[in-house]
Amino acid sequence: MASIVPGSVGGVRDKAKVSSPELRLKRVRDLCVRLETDLARPRIRTSEACQSIIQYTKTTKDFMVPSVWGTIDKREDPYNPPSEGGCCSVM
Repeated sequence: MASIVPGSVGGVRDKAKVSSPELRLKRVRDLCVRLETDLARPRIRTSEACQSIIQYTKTTKDFMVPSVWGTIDKREDPYNPPSEGGCCSVM
């Protein structure tokens, strides 16, 4: 005796329709994949991250904070607009 599959037409499951438990299972599996990816991501301790940030800020000049690093030459400043030519042309 043939069994009737819920959500099917003529006893044959429609590929376009997916049952609610199947959708729930797919979502749970997708969540598991994302969590496994997050778990595999390399981690460091907070204290190590803070020390790294402190070291970076002590050794890297920030041209936007002249009170700490002093004034700089305009040739060294990456934020200084170029003085040669111009940015616009009139036709």
